[in-house]
Amino acid sequence: MTDFEELTIPLPDGYPAYARFFPAIPCRGGVLYLHGIQSHCGWYESSAARLAGAGFAVLQPDRRGSGRNARDRGHADSCDQLLDDAFAALDVLTARTARESHHLLGVSWGGKLVVAMHARRPTSTESLILVTPGLFPRVGVSKTEMFRIGLSMVGAPHRLYDIPLNDPTLFTGIPERIQFLRHDPLQIHQATAAFYLASRRMDRVVQKLADAPPVPVHLLLAADERIIDNELTRAFVRDLQWPSVSITTYDRSRHTLEFDPDREHYLDDLVTWITNPRGYDRGQSELSGR
Repeated sequence: MTDFEELTIPLPDGYPAYARFFPAIPCRGGVLYLHGIQSHCGWYESSAARLAGAGFAVLQPDRRGSGRNARDRGHADSCDQLLDDAFAALDVLTARTARESHHLLGVSWGGKLVVAMHARRPTSTESLILVTPGLFPRVGVSKTEMFRIGLSMVGAPHRLYDIPLNDPTLFTGIPERIQFLRHDPLQIHQATAAFYLASRRMDRVVQKLADAPPVPVHLLLAADERIIDNELTRAFVRDLQWPSVSITTYDRSRHTLEFDPDREHYLDDLVTWITNPRGYDRGQSELSGR
């Protein structure tokens, strides 16, 4: 497996965020790789290493309050703060690779964040790689809980609420991976009221994606999906009517493709597509499932 460098990214407000950088020599491009709401960069080490081995330098930051970032667990002040954090990481990748545009890869909730990044500041995007992106969740907090979260924003924005994804079988059906998720000390199980509101407001930014300049998009989905709505996600991406949109579905997999039976096919597809994303400019295409 490709070695990675551990580094600290100073976020705009001074928060020291943990990150991993996978170098590539020679470097064919850069990938900013963003994880999901509950996970951290350690879940996606294999795919980062595979991309680096193919010549793409990868930066994987742990989101503030997540993974190895112990301060303010599960918290973010606002949607703008989360976006500013992501752009700060992108600036680090730019400095490391001396390239002005990069591939933005987001898994689950991180998929929503990279879409919002392109909608907000599209000038540095080479492509969007959306892995089971959390654009249209099937699992979410109840209306009652959302009401409580709204009340908390008045006087207790740091109050924590459960993330409704604590059943590891939502992510994978592989027993060894289920055990890993049950005992992973770095994943978070709660998020603050402020984070939930920030995520909700990010949805408004996502809806502006159609107004952004087109870039190649690869949407990767799990057929046995239990967390997001695949059909709404497909429709959202197709409705962009961008010239290069590819969709790949893995027949035997659940939400975390890296953890499931089609893992090797998935890793191969990541590399094949990113090596020539504009090679799929034959129009919107649904790639055959595995």
